[in-house]
Amino acid sequence: MNLQNDPQSFALMKFGIGQPVRRTEDPMLVRGEGCYTDDIKLTGEAYAVMVRSRIAHGVIKGIDTAAARNMPGVLGVYTGADLAAYGTLKCIVPFNNRDGTPMKRPPRPALATDKVRFVGDPVAFVVADTLLQAKDAAEAVEVDIDALPAVVRPEEAARPGAPLIHDEAPGNVALDYHFGDSEQVAAAFAKAAHVTRLKLVNSRVVVNAMEPRAAIGIHDPASGRFTLHAPSQGAFGMRGNMAEILKVEPKQVRILTGHVGGSFGMKSAPFPEYVCVLHAARALGRPVKWTDERSGSFVSDSHGRDHDLTAELALDADGTFLALRITNFGNMGGFLAQVAPMPSTLNTVKNVQSVYRTPLIEVSTKCMFTNTSHVSAYRGAGRPEGNYYMERVIDAAAAEMGIDRVELRRRNQIRPREIPIKTASGSTYDSGDFPGVLKHALEVADVKGFARRKRESRKRGKVRGLGIGSFLEVTAPPSKEMGGIRFEADGTVTIITGTLDYGQGHAAPFAQVLSDKLGIPFERIRLLQGDSDELLAGGGTGGSKSIMHSGTAIVEASAKVIDQGKQIASHVLEAAAADIEFAHGRFVIAGTDRAIGIMELADKLRSGLNLPEGYRPRSTSATSATAPAPPPIPTAVMSARSSWIPTPA
Repeated sequence: MNLQNDPQSFALMKFGIGQPVRRTEDPMLVRGEGCYTDDIKLTGEAYAVMVRSRIAHGVIKGIDTAAARNMPGVLGVYTGADLAAYGTLKCIVPFNNRDGTPMKRPPRPALATDKVRFVGDPVAFVVADTLLQAKDAAEAVEVDIDALPAVVRPEEAARPGAPLIHDEAPGNVALDYHFGDSEQVAAAFAKAAHVTRLKLVNSRVVVNAMEPRAAIGIHDPASGRFTLHAPSQGAFGMRGNMAEILKVEPKQVRILTGHVGGSFGMKSAPFPEYVCVLHAARALGRPVKWTDERSGSFVSDSHGRDHDLTAELALDADGTFLALRITNFGNMGGFLAQVAPMPSTLNTVKNVQSVYRTPLIEVSTKCMFTNTSHVSAYRGAGRPEGNYYMERVIDAAAAEMGIDRVELRRRNQIRPREIPIKTASGSTYDSGDFPGVLKHALEVADVKGFARRKRESRKRGKVRGLGIGSFLEVTAPPSKEMGGIRFEADGTVTIITGTLDYGQGHAAPFAQVLSDKLGIPFERIRLLQGDSDELLAGGGTGGSKSIMHSGTAIVEASAKVIDQGKQIASHVLEAAAADIEFAHGRFVIAGTDRAIGIMELADKLRSGLNLPEGYRPRSTSATSATAPAPPPIPTAVMSARSSWIPTPA
């Protein structure tokens, strides 16, 4: 086709895959027109406030709620006994200890009943007509706690005589993890010309999202169905987790997520407050809202990092890496969060390899319970950690051996000629020019001119430093994902997917994929996410995998739209389906100029295209066999859905 005379081709050149386009959701957000959970106002809405422990570790002797119950506007005061019928919050990753036994996963109820295990541990909550009434009543709840000794550092929690957090976890060990061949690593260290040992503290971080966590619980007594408005990283997965806790079928739970003001792991899992508002909604027969405040977020959100470790690097006389050994104590907090052990164990292993051909890697991690807020995935979930450990120990080795730190990295980088390569971490690298990237970075940064810039800065009373580091990450593991394409009555096209945007900007790149594959005008594409009722599957967003998983699912759904569209176009154009070709958004009879655009075909279907009795398909609607089919879609709607299960590398 002649691009000079084809406006559609020009549109694809402008908005297709890989082209720079503006984030389509930004104008609304910068105007303050976003809709976050706290922005939702429901008729009859009541307000919940949590009562949290101010003691890090202690036995609950009693909770006096009488005064709070009698205060103005109070609708209910609830403790752990009221929530006894529900399930518990769980860690879902199935790790085993180095001896093959399962890791310790003490159950966590929504409200503490026997002991408190960290400052912020929820013990009760109050629901009232107004937020101020709920706050006043929450302060009137008296919690009698017999304080116990506490421990907050993971390495200290492993010492003999440390306070025991859970009776079922002796020595406070949740998981004793090991990766690698200890004997081979020990042999490499024994023959090394130089060994660098570096003790590090990877500091705990609080997420401090711009939008605090919030939730609105709704219960329909007629159907028994729960609806939860809450920020999440994937409504489909959250539905399954909440259904298990509530002990109902997944179809009895609907998760709705609007805009999300930051998460990066923290808002991916159920929290105690979500169980609380749903229970109260059922008990009171009205919607119940909870919105955290900054002081509450700091002690109730999952945190990130928090590791005490020793990194050891064995090198020969030339500075060639022989083996790397990481001995780690990972802080889990008072309970195991949903994926708590991942960052300090498997993800550290996968990422500490980085761009270097270290032939042997050993990682030993004790995941420890402490009297602190729970730790989980945040901003990389072990990816920054692994890279950080490697880069720090390389810098230390370079200084100790008197080798330039750039040169030491260059000597040990995997070369393009060595790829594909099976690494010691178990990953296979199939591409990459790491020395080339390093060379380019040095040039762009003008490292040769750094000494001059440092002298100039010193003259102005300023201090200038130069850091260097290589960074290579694994993404999250493969998961089932949905791609849906729906042609709407107003002439727009909706993409439906199980991933969820919480700041990444999914709308534009997903629209680029669809525009590229179906020739649909970019400006007419919309993104639907965050409604579990619309989803067949969904792995959620996390681990830098969204465009790979959702993008591929959209491509697969697009193929179904084209296939079914050819069948319908053959009737409209009065030609055999085998003679219909699709390109640049148009169904064309091969070798002719007779054609119909995909948007025009959708319009004809909406207008009641007269298809013969029994003609199939009667629309371009489709579902994937890899997930349960949704309710039938009206024939006036042209759509396709696909669930994609990628093949692991």
